[in-house]
This record gives sequence, structure tokens and C-alpha cells, in this order.
Amino acid sequence: MENKKPKIDPMIGRIFFNKYRLIKRIGEGSFGQIYSAKYNNNYFALKFENRQKSQNLLENEGHIMSYLQSKYLPYIYSFGYSGEFNVLVMELMGKSLEQIFENSYPKRFSVNCVAKLGLQMIEILEYIHNMHIIHRDIKPDNFVLGRENKKKNLFLLDFGLAKKYRSSKTLKHYPMIKRKNLTGTARYASINALNGLTQSRRDDLEAVGYVLFYFLKGKLPWQGIHVKNKEDRYHKIMEIKIETSPEELCKGFPREFGEYLRYCRGLEYKEDPEYNYFKKLFNNVLKGNSENNFDWDNNKTIITVTTSSTSKKIKNWENYENLNYENKKNKYKNTNVKSQRVLSDFINMKNFQTIGSKEDFINTNRSKENNFSLLNNNNYKETYEDMAEFTEEENIIKKKCPNKFGKIHSKQQLERSFKLNKKYNDDICSIF
Repeated sequence: MENKKPKIDPMIGRIFFNKYRLIKRIGEGSFGQIYSAKYNNNYFALKFENRQKSQNLLENEGHIMSYLQSKYLPYIYSFGYSGEFNVLVMELMGKSLEQIFENSYPKRFSVNCVAKLGLQMIEILEYIHNMHIIHRDIKPDNFVLGRENKKKNLFLLDFGLAKKYRSSKTLKHYPMIKRKNLTGTARYASINALNGLTQSRRDDLEAVGYVLFYFLKGKLPWQGIHVKNKEDRYHKIMEIKIETSPEELCKGFPREFGEYLRYCRGLEYKEDPEYNYFKKLFNNVLKGNSENNFDWDNNKTIITVTTSSTSKKIKNWENYENLNYENKKNKYKNTNVKSQRVLSDFINMKNFQTIGSKEDFINTNRSKENNFSLLNNNNYKETYEDMAEFTEEENIIKKKCPNKFGKIHSKQQLERSFKLNKKYNDDICSIF
């Protein structure tokens, strides 16, 4: 029997914008694929969206992430289009919490580790919520660690489903609508989101609670449900979540985790969450433990295991003798790949305008709230859903407004600029 040849990703090796050579596919977002790329010995992450087959939401994600730009999100370098793709260029991050969790043994994180993760998650959500944005797809895949000197820091990715939840001027919430389709991931979605209600801050926070219990227990009660269709699955997950009390989920773990989930479930649609209360709960779990290491750092109890028919790779020698593997006598070594530092690249792409430096973005003489209004484009229905006829300011957001600050051009501006320069055709990417 002939061995089947492995499938070769046709994207690997392609060069985009005459700069970025794709190296490896590293993941998928809510509507696009993500690849690592190299340019001038520096590494980047490029997110792609097919302009013909998708909803063209990548530009909107670029707008939101540049608007939110902070220490909690990867740095955004530029947005543009190349051939059949919309392309977002951003800082390359490390592994996601889901990748670390899936490749660890035992498949649980310690209580202290989960509390530390919870603290950072709350800080991130507090920041983006104060900027009038909700994420709507909180899950372990979207929380990633940094690289080099940022390995202790947590970052939030994938703002493809993010949206404004209130007016940036009046702080008035957009109305709650019933009977909506679920936006996000059912396993971690809030009960209200599964029930078809418009999401707000409470839904992001409740999703964090389910993520933390997933790390504590290794599996949530509603995982592995077998039903006929997606709608029945969502309904069954909602039923089990309603029936499973925070105290039941928290059994065997510090009560603070249960108190967190109970508080989140009790929040009203427009209610302001007490972020300091959440931080206090997780600090109580830590009880003054100031150690900054996670379970997967050196000299910790967690062991990373990769199994196959022929081998098992085991990390962390201190715990090796406690494991009952048949091939216990084999020798294994830690393999830590040193990452190269990602440096800023502010060279303009051909026919595309880079965002500029972080300082330029922050110090631009304008308010972030007004800039966000200008960056929006009415092609993106997801951004404007649930908006009511509140004020004239809200209606301005729905209109096509030119980007006066030149950070990320709208798709229409890019296309006009592209047609003016006949030197480059519609497909400027080349095969490496």
C-alpha cells in the first residue's frame, strides 16, 4: 500500500506586499487564517480573509484593535489587501492557553495558576469594556502568552466578533434585543447569550468564569453532548448551564470561583460590573502569593506530554519519577526554542498606509472615542447591529466617514489608491 503524501499548504512560501514570506500556519480566527511570516529577520503574524468568500470583517477587526491598542493586545502594524485576500499584519504572539492546556499532563491547572490567569483576564476585560467594546468570543484559544520578555503577560486576540455596546459620549447602552443567533463559542457562552439576548459586559465576564472552571476541572459538564443539530446542541448546553449551580461547579475548589460566577450571572444587562471585587476574589485565592510563575514555567508540577505510537516526550525532570509510564527509563530533554524579538516595521507597504508607531497612535491630537466613530464603515453590519435611534451622534457612526488620521484606510480608499497606480496590478503577491 502506497503512503499518501502529506498535503502541502499552498500559502507557505508566498510573499505578500513584497515583504512578508509566510512560514507556518499557526491558527484560525473567527473568520480568517493566521500565519507566521518573516521579513528582515523579524517575525510577524499575518491574518487572512478571503475577500470573495467571507463577510469582509477583517478591516473592522483592524480598526477595533488599533483603537484599543494597549499592553493587553498584540501590536497592529498595518492593514491592506493583496489579490483575493484582506490582510492584517500584527505582532507575533506565543502559544494560546488552549494549546498549553491540551498538551499538558495532568490536564488541569493549579488553583494558584488559574487565579493568576483570572486576574489578568479581568484586567484585560476591564480595559476594553471601559473603551466601550465587548469581545463576544471569550475562550482559551483567544488568550495567548507573549514572547521573549512578555512571556508572563496574557494577551487577548481575535476581535472579529467584537462590537460597541454603548455610546462613547453618553455611555448609554444600545437596546437589548431578544431572539438573536448565538455569537461566540457555545461551550463558554453565557446563559443569556445562548438564550438569544444581546450581549453586554456581563456576558464576557461570565464566559471568563467558564474558562477558569475548564482549567480547574479539565472538562465542563456540558462538553461531549451528542445531538442532531446545532440548535438542539445550543439549547441542551443552555439547559445544563442553568441546572448546574456555581456551587456545584466549584465543589472541591476555593469558594471564590463560585462567588465570581454567581455574581456574573446576577448582573443586569446595563449594570456596571465591580471589577475590583473580581480582583479581590482572585487575590484571596492567592493569599499573598506573589510568585509570578505559571504551572508551565520551570520547576512546576505540570508536565508537557506529546504521545505517539513510538514515543512520549516528557518535560520537567523533577516530576518524572512520579509518573508510571512503561518506558520510564528512557531519557528525555527539554527543548526550548529561542524566539527572536519582533521589531517594529514602519515602512509603508506599496499602495498601503501603515498604522505608524504606538506613540503616534496614542499622541494623535484627537479623542479615541471620536476616532472610533470615524473608523467605522457601514459595510460591517455586525458592528452596527442593535443600534437604536438614540442621538445624532449614533447615526453618524452608521455613515461612511473618511479616516482623517490616516491610520487604516477604508476599503474604498484603498481601492481608489490602488487603481491610480497602474504600476501594480490587482495581485501584488508573488510566489516565493
